[in-house]
Amino acid sequence: MPRRSATEVEAAALGSAVRLRIIRLTYDRALTNKELARRLGRDPATTLHHVRKLVAAGFLEPQEPRAGNRGAKEIPYRSTGLSWQLDQDADGPELREAMLQAFLAEVAEVDQAELHQTRLVTRVDPEELKRRLQALFDELAAEPDDPQGKRVAMYLAVYPQD
Repeated sequence: MPRRSATEVEAAALGSAVRLRIIRLTYDRALTNKELARRLGRDPATTLHHVRKLVAAGFLEPQEPRAGNRGAKEIPYRSTGLSWQLDQDADGPELREAMLQAFLAEVAEVDQAELHQTRLVTRVDPEELKRRLQALFDELAAEPDDPQGKRVAMYLAVYPQD
């Protein structure tokens, strides 16, 4: 899948671990600002600031309003999938740092017995390795969701080992 560099607005929106987590949380289900705030352990006002930036940049879209507690109107938001269309490798140190911090925050919430990790040092052409791994990620992203499947997240880092 060909990717493009993020615009200035998109790059700024992606430069936050909290916003990356919001995108991930809403990839297959719409969540309200209140639900996102509770899930992230943040106050709703701060979360709404992040949601608005993501909506303005095209990463989230509001869904049909629904009635919340006491009849209040709540707007759920869902990821548009735009972030997967961008070349995240090319978009600077802010995005790289945000991706790492989002990963660390998410992994900190996981029961360690459910976390599968592996490490490997090998001699390969790094560009070929990244191409092949990206092809696998693209393939998985393009597959329809398995209704019986369990939600999983992946984080991949390839780095020199001297």
